[in-house]
Amino acid sequence: MLGVSPSAYQESCEVMGPENAATAIACVLERSAFINSPGGYMRDLTRRTERGEFSLGPMIMALLKVSGQSILKAG
Repeated sequence: MLGVSPSAYQESCEVMGPENAATAIACVLERSAFINSPGGYMRDLTRRTERGEFSLGPMIMALLKVSGQSILKAG
């Protein structure tokens, strides 16, 4: 559905762990309208994780912040 190949997802699971890879996929899905190549993005996140340059925390917090602003504007 997102265009993330099974091999890219498998590699993400091996590097990030299956729970973190699934969480990253969920975040990518939430922002899919703004991501040109979800598969390439996941591969990049995997490489950054290997180098110790990526953590899910800031990604999730940014997503929550955007979601919170949308909720506040709608209410």
